[in-house]
Amino acid sequence: MKSNRNLLAGSVLAAGAMLTTAAGMSIAAAADETPAAAPAPAAQGPHAWHHHHGAWHMLSKLNLSAEQQASVKTIMANAGPQMKSIHQEMRANSLKLRQTQPNDANYANVVAQVTQANGSLHSQMITQREAVRAQIFKILTPAQQTQLAALQAQMQAQMQAKMQARMQAGRGATAQ
Repeated sequence: MKSNRNLLAGSVLAAGAMLTTAAGMSIAAAADETPAAAPAPAAQGPHAWHHHHGAWHMLSKLNLSAEQQASVKTIMANAGPQMKSIHQEMRANSLKLRQTQPNDANYANVVAQVTQANGSLHSQMITQREAVRAQIFKILTPAQQTQLAALQAQMQAQMQAKMQARMQAGRGATAQ
């Protein structure tokens, strides 16, 4: 049971990392169209939460200077095409799996190929994301770095609390 919980937590964190990266890039692109001094209006629709989470949201709480904001946008814009390419390849692999039925004679081979490809892509994504993180970290002042660490710890605690609440709710539903 504990290994399943660890696997679920790892999957949730990996998915969250990818969503954070994707949201950060889309928010950075949207920020190019929005004046830096004006806060972005609340987004509407099914993906509205993207505008309230992720790297850009945390960075917006650090009171970045105009020069820092421009640097972050440049870093994100430079990383965007490679991240998008990796994401598209992972989606294509996911589609390949969904299109192959378990009773297909080649199913095990497709699963093995996708597993290997996605392992490599995931590694590339982590490397790219952490390179972006390191570049952004370098442009922050020591006070901003400390504040960012506190914000990240706060977000992690909130995510863990939500996961615990979901697990508790799931246990309550199965016990009935």
